[in-house]
Amino acid sequence: MHLDVLDLRQFYYRTRLGRVAQKAVRDSVATFWPDAKGQTVVGFGFAVPLLRPFLEDAARVVALMPAPQGVIPWPAGLPNVSVLCDETHWPLQSETVDRLILMHGLETSENQSSVLEECWRVLAPGGRALMIVPNRSGLWSRHDGTPFGFGRPYSAGQLEAQLRRHAFTPERSASALYLPPSDTRFWRRTADLWERAGRGLMPWLAGGVLLVEATKQVHAPLRGGTPARVRVPLGVLDGGRQPVPQP
Repeated sequence: MHLDVLDLRQFYYRTRLGRVAQKAVRDSVATFWPDAKGQTVVGFGFAVPLLRPFLEDAARVVALMPAPQGVIPWPAGLPNVSVLCDETHWPLQSETVDRLILMHGLETSENQSSVLEECWRVLAPGGRALMIVPNRSGLWSRHDGTPFGFGRPYSAGQLEAQLRRHAFTPERSASALYLPPSDTRFWRRTADLWERAGRGLMPWLAGGVLLVEATKQVHAPLRGGTPARVRVPLGVLDGGRQPVPQP
């Protein structure tokens, strides 16, 4: 079940823990995609906390918000780019999206297969999708005081297997949110230290969210058979065309 858009906005923009979580995940996205100059960037679910860095250089930014969640205008102070949509029928043409981010859009959906089918449809050949979901092994999926405590949490293997079943090829993965989901001042002030340590020094430590980048599989079109043409005919039978007289 999708969370209410007002609750999501409240967490990410009006709580201290939410702002820490927003920065940690957004920094991880930046390691995958440092820029998207001239590209079309789309977010689905509640991905707007991650889309702002793309507003300056991307050719187009669209924030799709599923109807069961609701929609808010975004970004503040700029022309609105957020759109309310049916989660299984996006108002986008096929093969037009270069970068696609899902956050709070997959794990909370009751139609996950249909959502992934829409992801595949709108993604352009060579485009990339970034799936951001709660980590089954992390602390955040066990704490319902944050949005990552709702919906279906994943392990990396589960998410990659689901992507493969829907004609995606997982390319890279990472984790984020290594600090506990606590509003205690100590954890908030040391958040950057925990993120650096979790990514580089303590790989055994489970982050609160998983990020998996995937590309769409595009099969070569099937074509009818074409007649073979022999450019230089072989002469192996030339000697049999005329009978050879026997002595």
